[in-house]
Amino acid sequence: MTSPRIKAVIPAAGLGTRFLPATKAMPKEMLPVVDKPAIQYVVEEAVGAGIDDILIILGRNKNNISNHFDSVPELENTLRGKGDHEKLARVQASTELADIHFVRQGEPKGLGHAVLRAKNHVGDATFAVLLGDDLIDERDPLLTTMIAENARTGLTVIALMEVDPEHIHLYGVAEVEPTDNPDVVRVKGLVEKPKREDAPSNYAVIGRYVLTPQVFDILARTAPGKGGEIQLTDALQELAVTDGVLGVVFHGRRYDTGDKVDYIKAIVQLASDREDLGPALRPWLQEFAAQL
Repeated sequence: MTSPRIKAVIPAAGLGTRFLPATKAMPKEMLPVVDKPAIQYVVEEAVGAGIDDILIILGRNKNNISNHFDSVPELENTLRGKGDHEKLARVQASTELADIHFVRQGEPKGLGHAVLRAKNHVGDATFAVLLGDDLIDERDPLLTTMIAENARTGLTVIALMEVDPEHIHLYGVAEVEPTDNPDVVRVKGLVEKPKREDAPSNYAVIGRYVLTPQVFDILARTAPGKGGEIQLTDALQELAVTDGVLGVVFHGRRYDTGDKVDYIKAIVQLASDREDLGPALRPWLQEFAAQL
């Protein structure tokens, strides 16, 4: 599959305060999930959807991210000299994934502002946005479905997931109506992190978007909203009213690596499913669980 007109944008400028002190000097997106940094899974997801041009939005002290996707000749030569071709291939994999670009956000003015920083790179074209701390299991494709839905309709497409009403205040939430496809809904409105009693549904916006370029003009005039930040949700609300927005309802495995418990779950789940780690890990997990 190829999507030559689609570029991907990965905002990765957040401070990662929930993981302090680990993130004092290391970007939260570089925290390892088994043996790869979280952001590499996100880049691999974009590549798996046919995208080969990726822009990562960086904040201060995030140089580790760009370093990870750059070549390291000294390390590669050492591994080559030792004949350790397996590790050499793993090191080179991140460098060869895609054509990866970087731009700084500057002031941390919110997700909407980070997306706006991609305008010069994206141009007047539809593009995908993947949040750097939201992992979608590669066995449960989502982005490919969203790109196909955009190609079919020409509309902005966002990813939605049903969540427990107790947790709805943590998300942007969509007011929806059904379409002929049970896994696609029409988004009538959006609200950022509502109280449970004010939420229009339990359909939460998760960190995948396929956006039409009209979003840039809206973001450029969007005033700071909740938290004093420029909210992407506010721009999507306007698009829902004017142009139309669709939601693809995701039923698969998702890991919020910005949350400590979900981060641990991601490591355990992905490691236990791997052929090289699972056979040793799963029996220990059963023994450990039996002691609780």
